[in-house]
Amino acid sequence: MPDDFLIFAIMFVLGIAALVKASDIFTDAAEQLGLTLGFPQFIIGVTIVSIGTSLPELVASLFAISEEVSEVVVGNVLGSNITNILLVVGTASIVTKKGVNIAYDLVSVDLPLFVGSAFLLGLEIWDANFTKGEALLLLGAYVMYLLYIVNNSQEIEEEAKETDHSAEIKVSVEIEDSPKPGDSAETGDAAGTGRWFLPKQVGLLIVSAVVIYVGANFTIDSVIQLSKILKVGEEIIAVSAVALGTSLPELIVTISASRKGKAELAVGNVLGSNIFNSFVVMGVPGILGRLEIPGTIIRESLPTMIASTILLFFVAQDKKLTIWEGWLFYIIYIWFIGETFNFL
Repeated sequence: MPDDFLIFAIMFVLGIAALVKASDIFTDAAEQLGLTLGFPQFIIGVTIVSIGTSLPELVASLFAISEEVSEVVVGNVLGSNITNILLVVGTASIVTKKGVNIAYDLVSVDLPLFVGSAFLLGLEIWDANFTKGEALLLLGAYVMYLLYIVNNSQEIEEEAKETDHSAEIKVSVEIEDSPKPGDSAETGDAAGTGRWFLPKQVGLLIVSAVVIYVGANFTIDSVIQLSKILKVGEEIIAVSAVALGTSLPELIVTISASRKGKAELAVGNVLGSNIFNSFVVMGVPGILGRLEIPGTIIRESLPTMIASTILLFFVAQDKKLTIWEGWLFYIIYIWFIGETFNFL
């Protein structure tokens, strides 16, 4: 049994690593492809980038459906949301030492949508019965969220244009009045570069998609085997190990951003990631197949996710997260893992 456990544990780590890294490459390639094809920057951010950060959770959940271990889906969603709040936001608050100052106004819309997504998901799975109609409702809510982001992005863009209107006029006049003989050549070089980048991006998309497929397959297969060896439900491993593994990109980005004095980016990333998890990572598999909602998830993980969501909502009201609040998040996360595996 120890040998089997070690083999499947290594498979799990390799599967998660391949899934996370390939998802990162896939997202970067898709973003560059969108820019090369001339898509607007904010549309790329709303669609490709926001989806890419949660791609590991989504792909792992889809494989769970195909392997008929659908309880992994809800475990992965709730576990990832809990990890994002308690571990990722907690890390951002602790690493900065002076706390996280949130300049962007999250209170008016973003935080209520963040809390609303958690409550809607909780209400839908509370009776241990998740229907296709409820899955469609979640996807409809995500469409509403996308529309809000697009409209909000346009408003911010318009405000920025109004603020820098005189500067933009000056720059545009200088450009129009100072044509350069080499402009056409430079344009040709840019076009040539674009033509060279296009097949490279498509190639990266294909290769990374294959690696994502293999990584997700390894991850779910190893979860099934580890749950048998440890004699625990697949949802227990999903809500802890899988959730932690698929949240590593957010954690790494948080540490890097915090050291650069941009820890508030982590908070926005967590809000968007959790909303995507609740609406899409739960909604898409729910349409493709019937999802099992284990009783342990409803009794333990769901209350923890709701409580963590409400906690973040309240501590963010003053637009500042202190180091002590970060340590509180850590303590709650340690308690959650301890309770999940009956260590405490």
